[in-house]
Amino acid sequence: MTDMLAARLHVPTHELRMERVPVPEPGPGQVRIAVRAAGVCLSDVHLLDGTLRPAWLAGDTVTLGHEVAGVIDALGAGVDAWTAGQRVLLQAGELDLRGTVLTRGVDYDGGYAEYALASATTVVPIPDGLPFEQACVIPDAVSTPWAAVTTTAATRPGDAAAVWGAGGLGAHAVQLLRLVGAAPVIAIDPLPAARDRALALGADAVLDPADPKFRDAVMDLTDGFGLDVALDLAGVPAVREQALTVLGPAGRLVVVGLAGQPLTIPNDVGLAYFRQSVRGHYGSAPQDVQRLVTLAGRGRLDLSRSVSGVLPLAEAPAALDRLARKEGDPVRLVLVP
Repeated sequence: MTDMLAARLHVPTHELRMERVPVPEPGPGQVRIAVRAAGVCLSDVHLLDGTLRPAWLAGDTVTLGHEVAGVIDALGAGVDAWTAGQRVLLQAGELDLRGTVLTRGVDYDGGYAEYALASATTVVPIPDGLPFEQACVIPDAVSTPWAAVTTTAATRPGDAAAVWGAGGLGAHAVQLLRLVGAAPVIAIDPLPAARDRALALGADAVLDPADPKFRDAVMDLTDGFGLDVALDLAGVPAVREQALTVLGPAGRLVVVGLAGQPLTIPNDVGLAYFRQSVRGHYGSAPQDVQRLVTLAGRGRLDLSRSVSGVLPLAEAPAALDRLARKEGDPVRLVLVP
């Protein structure tokens, strides 16, 4: 095979086209994988609608897909740590020589394709018992909230924590907060189905953000202290405003969801007096992905409910449309070549 199918984003026109392109050849230090599964992320929707734009892309066209799993197909020169046929996932990005974060499927070609290239240092082995459809979502849908919970929020056992948005990232954040011992874990979402899902995934309580007694409910659940950790995974300005009203002493609001809007702190006196903080979060570190593979492989983290639907690669535009419209309230849709 000399060419392959790929979902190519034409950045200037915001068009996603299914195209036949040459199968890439691995260069020195690279591997080529045969893609078995690629997760569909809301960030891909934002790239398509222009909310996000590639910062470091050489050219104006890119193959989408930063959540990728498959098998090693070919090795570039100097790569001796891998062998053809190994089951792997790919880190969602890497650092260049200047220390700039380059994101797969944004700043260089990703995994909405039959084959994908990767630096050998960004390849992570996965156990035989971990399905590709579940493994592919680890590099972002799972690792981003994991790093937000453990590193940026510095969540400790017994911390009262709340998640705004129980979708692709938030559903995993609920599981991960419970895994590290946060208590209570509160999920906040306007959709009843999303709240039901959060309960099934281990939330101690769920709330509708529009409930006029919302603040009273949070204070009751936290014994009057307020939240130690508030995670905005929805990317909505109103979420940040609401979260700041229920932070406790030394509470941390972590902004993960992207809104592209100003962030306002209505009361700097309260923020200072109670030593609260607002922290930005993006992505994860390589070791986060490796730890999550271990947790999933050993049965400590169940990702079986993370895949809401599996579609053929050729239906990538339809998958992005479904996610943009939140059809079926998916956690993750997955494309398979």
